Amino acid sequence: MDQKATERLQDDDRVRLVSKETVWKRFIHLQTMIFDQRMPDGRIIRIDREVHDHGSAAAILLFDPQKGMVVLVRQFRPAAFVNGDPIFMLEVPAGLIDDDAPDQAIRREAMEETGYAVGEVKYLFETYASPGTLTEKVGLFYARVDLEEKAGLGGGLETEGEDIEVLSIPLDQAFEMISTGEITDAKTIILLQWAMLNRTTL
Repeated sequence: MDQKATERLQDDDRVRLVSKETVWKRFIHLQTMIFDQRMPDGRIIRIDREVHDHGSAAAILLFDPQKGMVVLVRQFRPAAFVNGDPIFMLEVPAGLIDDDAPDQAIRREAMEETGYAVGEVKYLFETYASPGTLTEKVGLFYARVDLEEKAGLGGGLETEGEDIEVLSIPLDQAFEMISTGEITDAKTIILLQWAMLNRTTL
């Protein structure tokens, strides 16, 4: 057994699920969960948590290497509204995986949201946005596009109430928009930082 598996078994032994209860189940599945956790000094403490599950997702950075530009989308985000922040957020194309393989799902989402038909995609890594409360794990991808070759209009699906604006922004400018607060979405920040670190091979 490798070290990672051994550590996982040791960690699993420290936490025991006592009970769980579904509070709400529609688009999201909200559960209350009670755990017993063994502390380093041997004490057992009881933890009461709420966990929000709506499935796994995928996101993609679309980049035109000839123009040095990324494709972002801008759409209404209710949670930003609740916080009193700007309610139309700039993000990379993304969506739930549903029953598809992650690479198939992100090709579908890229086409629906931006109108660009993506062929080869490069899988990068997975990330949790907020593992304290959300089960959502996001697979991050990268693909090249030609901004002059658009296969559809994009803009999202009207049947899902989507109203998505598609923007092409120079990579350097998009990266600067993180520090100015114009881009605050976690998956977008991660992908733009990855692009800046790997720009010589994009």
